[in-house]
Amino acid sequence: MSTTAASTLPGESASPRVRWTHLPREARDTMFQLAVIGWTIVPHATHLAGWCVALAAVVLVWRAAIALRNQPLPGRWPVLAVMALAVMLTLWSERTLLGKEAGVTMLVILLSLKTLELRGRRDALVVFFLGFFLVLTQCLYSQSLLTALAMLVSTWGLLTAQVLASMPVGKPPLRRAAMIAARSAILGLPLMAALFLLFPRIGPLWGLPQDAIGRTGLSGTMRMGGVAHVANDDSIAFRVRFATEPPSSAQLYFRGPVLTRFDGLEWTAPPPPAADAPRTMPEIRIAGLPRSYEMIIEPIRLPLLPLLEVTPPLVESAPFVTGWTFTMDDQLRWQTDRLVGERIRVSAKAWTRFEHGPTTWHASLRGLTQLPDQSNPRAITWALKLRQDPRLAGATADQLALELMTHIRTQKFSYTLVPGEYGRHAVDEFWFDRREGFCEHYAASFVVMMRAMGIPARIVSGYQGAEPRDVDGWQVVRQSHAHAWAEYWQDGAGWRRADPTAAVAPERVNASRPLPPRSNAMVNALRDVNPELMIYLKHAFESMDNRWNQWVMSYSRTRQFDLLESLGFSAPSWQELVLVLLMAVSSVASGAALWAWLDRRRIDPWLRLHAHVRQGLFRLGIHARAHEGPRTLAALVRESKGDAGEALARALDDLDRLRYGPTGRRLPGADWKGRFDRALAACRSAAAARS
Repeated sequence: MSTTAASTLPGESASPRVRWTHLPREARDTMFQLAVIGWTIVPHATHLAGWCVALAAVVLVWRAAIALRNQPLPGRWPVLAVMALAVMLTLWSERTLLGKEAGVTMLVILLSLKTLELRGRRDALVVFFLGFFLVLTQCLYSQSLLTALAMLVSTWGLLTAQVLASMPVGKPPLRRAAMIAARSAILGLPLMAALFLLFPRIGPLWGLPQDAIGRTGLSGTMRMGGVAHVANDDSIAFRVRFATEPPSSAQLYFRGPVLTRFDGLEWTAPPPPAADAPRTMPEIRIAGLPRSYEMIIEPIRLPLLPLLEVTPPLVESAPFVTGWTFTMDDQLRWQTDRLVGERIRVSAKAWTRFEHGPTTWHASLRGLTQLPDQSNPRAITWALKLRQDPRLAGATADQLALELMTHIRTQKFSYTLVPGEYGRHAVDEFWFDRREGFCEHYAASFVVMMRAMGIPARIVSGYQGAEPRDVDGWQVVRQSHAHAWAEYWQDGAGWRRADPTAAVAPERVNASRPLPPRSNAMVNALRDVNPELMIYLKHAFESMDNRWNQWVMSYSRTRQFDLLESLGFSAPSWQELVLVLLMAVSSVASGAALWAWLDRRRIDPWLRLHAHVRQGLFRLGIHARAHEGPRTLAALVRESKGDAGEALARALDDLDRLRYGPTGRRLPGADWKGRFDRALAACRSAAAARS
C-alpha cells in the first residue's frame, strides 16, 4: 500500500496538500516548473493569437500528465510535428516569422515544447534561460508596476526551479529552495542597482515608440457616441501638478483635436498644412498671472499634446522635452513631430484668462458656417426661426449662444453615457425626440445650430476636470474625463468657449464629476460593499505606479548626468559615466570575491559533525574513514560492539535519515547530539566493564 493511501481513511481521498507533499521528487519539481512557466506566459495572453495560448496550455497540461503518471517522454517526431504546426500557424496569423509578435509567439511555443524534452540538466538549463528571456519580453508591451511585480514573481520562480535542479540529493522542500533563490537575488541587488543607475542610456528604457501607441484615447474624428466610448475607459490619460494652488475644475480644459469639417455623420479635423506652406501663428491675448504646471502624459494615438488652455507659444511657457519638437497651430493645438508613443513629461505655463482668434471677419471663417446639404433639416429650420425671432433682431453671437444654452437648461434634456444609437439625422433626433446624450451630442448640436444661424463654430475635444490632488500633489486625469465642447466666433472678441454640457449637467464641469464608466461584476460588488476602500486601493496603487514611472521608467541620461554632478563631476559626460560604472562594478566584484574566499574557509556543519562522530568512534576503537557515511558507520558499530552498541547504531541510522532522507540535509538538533553522546558513553562503559 502506498504512503498516501495508508494515511487516509477508507473512502476518503487525500487532501491536495497531502498529494503534493507525497509526490515523487521529479514529479513535484516538474509540476512546480510548469506552474512557473504558465505564470510567465499568462501576461502575454492578451496580445498573442488565441491558438498560441491554447497550444501552449495543451503542451503544458500534456507534460503535467506525463509527470503525474510517471510516463516516458514523447519521442522526437511528435515534438517536431507540433513545432511544424506552430510555425505554419505563426505564418498564417502574423504573415511572417520575424518581428516582435512572431518572435514572442515562437518563444512561447519553444519554451512549452522544450518541457517535453527534460531529460537532463542541460535541457533544464535551456528551459530556465528561455523562461528568463520570455520574462524580459513582457517589457515590450508594458512597463507598469503591475507588470514589474509579475516579472519579479516569474524570476523568483525560475530561480527557485534552478536551485532545485542544483540539489540532486534527497527531497529538499520548495520553501528552502525559494529562500536560497531569494537570498541569491538579494546578493545581486548592488550590482543590479549600479548597472541601472550608471549604464549609459541611448534612449528611453525599453522604448519602442512604434509599438507603444495607446490603445484608447481621443482621435481626430468624432461621431455621436464616440467620446462616450472613450469615457467608458477608466485608465489614466495623464497626470498634472501645479506649482501653486490648482485652478478650479471649471477652468481645467485640456485641449485636443479641433473638429471643423462635418459631412452629416462625422466630424473631422482639417488636413494639416503642406510642409512648404507658411505657418500661421495663433492670435492669443492673455491676462492675469500664469500658472506653472507639469504633466506626465501616457501614450496616445495622436501627434499632439493635450495641454491646458491656454499654453501660449512663448519662450518661457512653451513645453520642452529633449529630442522632441512641439509647435502650436492657429487652432491652439500643440502638435508634435511624431505620434506620442511613449510616456513623456512636460513642463509649461498656462493662462486661464485669455482670448484668441481674429477679432474681425476673416475669409477663413466662412468655411466654419457651412453645413452639408439635406442634413438635419428640422434642426436647421428651428435655428433659422430662432434667428428670425423679433426678440433677437440684431443679436450678437454671444446672445444667440445664450439662447441655445437656456433652451438646453430649461427643456427636458438629460446627460447619459448610454443614449443609444442615433440615425442619419442625429442632431434632429437628439434635439427634438430623445433629448438624451453625452457631451458630444450637446457640442455637435450647439455647433450645428450656430452655423445654421450664420455664426462660425467648431467642436473642440480633449479632457475636462481632474481628480483631487494626491499626497505628491498630482491630479489624475482619466479617459473618463474625455470631453467635447464648442467654440463660436464673436465679432470684436474672437473665439469664445461654450460648453453646453454645463447647462444640463453643471456638476460635470464645475465639480469634475464625470459619469462613472461601466465596470465588471467583481469591481461593482467591491464598490457596493465598501466604496471608500475601493477608491483608496485604486488611488494607492496608482500613486505607487506613478512613482515607479518617475523614479524607474523615466530614469534618463539627463538624470544620470545629474547623479554625476551630485557626486562631484562639474561637467559630466558619458566617459565619466562609464568610469564610475567600472569603479562600482569593480567594487562589487571585489566584495563578492572576498565573501567567496571567506566562505570557502568556513567548515561545513555536516563535516564538523562527521568529525565529531569519527572522533567518538575512534575512542571506541572503531577507525572510521572520511568517506564513510552514517549508515556504514552504524554497520561497523553493530559488527564491532554487538548488542552493546545497538543504541549508538540507531543514533547513526537516524543521522543517515536526516542527511539523505526525504527532508533533505536537515541538521540534527541538540537532542540527537545528546543521545549520541550518551550512547557513546554507555558503549565505552560496557567495553570497560568487560575488560
